[in-house]
Amino acid sequence: MRIFTLASPFLAVCLGTTSFAQEPQTIVPVDASIRQTFNLTVNDQRVLKALIEIRDREPATVREQIRLTEIPAPPFKEQQRAAYYLERLLALGMSNAYIDQEGNVITLREGSGNGPTFLVAAHLDTVFPEGIDTTVELRGGRYYAPGIGDDTRGLAAMLSLIETLNESGIETVADIIFAANVGEEGRGDLRGIKAIFRDYPEIDGFVSIDGVQLRRITTGGTGSRRFEFRFKGPGGHSFGAFGLPSAIHAMGRAISKIAEFETPQYPKTTFTVGTVDGGTSVNSIAADAVFALDMRSNDREQLAKLEEQAKAAAREAVAEENARWNNDEISVEFKLIGDRPVGLTPTDSPLVQVTALAFNKIGIEMQELGISSTDSNVPMSLGIPAVTIAGGGNGGGAHSPDEWFAPENSHVGPQTALLIALGMAGIEGVSPPLLEERSP
Repeated sequence: MRIFTLASPFLAVCLGTTSFAQEPQTIVPVDASIRQTFNLTVNDQRVLKALIEIRDREPATVREQIRLTEIPAPPFKEQQRAAYYLERLLALGMSNAYIDQEGNVITLREGSGNGPTFLVAAHLDTVFPEGIDTTVELRGGRYYAPGIGDDTRGLAAMLSLIETLNESGIETVADIIFAANVGEEGRGDLRGIKAIFRDYPEIDGFVSIDGVQLRRITTGGTGSRRFEFRFKGPGGHSFGAFGLPSAIHAMGRAISKIAEFETPQYPKTTFTVGTVDGGTSVNSIAADAVFALDMRSNDREQLAKLEEQAKAAAREAVAEENARWNNDEISVEFKLIGDRPVGLTPTDSPLVQVTALAFNKIGIEMQELGISSTDSNVPMSLGIPAVTIAGGGNGGGAHSPDEWFAPENSHVGPQTALLIALGMAGIEGVSPPLLEERSP
């Protein structure tokens, strides 16, 4: 669906694009009171000036994005990039910035007091292992490097947002926490954002800036449960000990059963055995075997049902392998290696409405409300309003060595984040925060 919005001439100048007649977006219904309060915020002259400053700062923001990309941040080894990010925050005047015990870089921009607390975050880590070359190359107008978009774009956009706010003289009503967090990718299991919500229970709302191509609002969190299924047995020589049950044979039986599962298309529920390992040699009866299983769903109950079904299949496979050889020495245990909770922010949430209004004001074509697995899963699962947006620009090849980024109207990312943050936090003497404080 193509959704257009009416952008004022001033905002067209801010964007550096041509204004044209557009239809109001219809994906997210907006309450009149929220629209009125949001308009008070975005029509403040300091906000309009800040939008221009973000646009003018974008070449420097892209250069910062390149610098960040070339600082490796493999899973569980984000320390070097975190140290640099801390330096940048301190240089921008965020004197209270620090690195917490989990490795997150955190800073607080205090509001006028007695208001809610809003969190803005982008993740430090990439999916790429240690040793991969992250040197950025410019080819045909595109910047190529592993991790150039996911999520160094979000990190750079957040720095632009912080710098603009600090230079604007705007005092918000709400406190705004900014976090460059660890552990969003893979086996990081959202550990960074989980730690933040554990340590800051006062957070009332959240926006994650992740990736490029700003075209949708992520309002749902796909949950996942990841396990290693570990099979153990006596092991022995393939000829001399023939007749003993095999851990690998038991594993194979389990995988065969799981492969036949049928899951619903809606709510979308999926599974895959991603890796297998085990055994000692080709002429040995395997004493151990392990496979890693990824299970995902947009529904909490379906995910739990799938997990129990998979575990039951593994136990049946063990029983069959033991029965085959009239032996009971094969066993299986389940090691949890990933737990991303299912979550949802309702469409009528003030946060979703403000995000839609921000898209409108900047002139972004909002294509859909999406469901994905992001840092927003954690607050969503806690009942805290949360959305994920992209950082702007064009790009592709995420999670591949050929990942690329092109700064095509990329400034609209931090511009949108600015309007969301100010709409939710409110401006002292101008507009109240649209973010509601949660009951203690």
